[in-house]
Amino acid sequence: MSRFSERFRLRSLIPAIGFAGMLAGCSTPDFYLDRRETISFGAGDAVAANIITQTVDPWPRAAANRNIESNGERMQTAVERYRQNKVTPLKSISTSSVEFTPTNSESATPATTK
Repeated sequence: MSRFSERFRLRSLIPAIGFAGMLAGCSTPDFYLDRRETISFGAGDAVAANIITQTVDPWPRAAANRNIESNGERMQTAVERYRQNKVTPLKSISTSSVEFTPTNSESATPATTK
């Protein structure tokens, strides 16, 4: 190796070490881990661990089943009706036996209070 490459390597190494030293001084003061009184970093979370352990799994086992049974013939006829713009309207479910459809005059004029 030539002296030029050794000097160049030394000149590039000194600022890198200086920058690393300055960066080490920017750590947060509450991250002091030298004399920590716990065995691991996760110690002290016993209450949270107990809560998670006793929580019921919100997803049922059937939610993982990706093989959903369906009727292919029925789906094919539905797609064909959609393509031909012959979709059947849905029936509304209500608690009343009387069907109400507003007329144009009722829906166009706002209600006034006296």
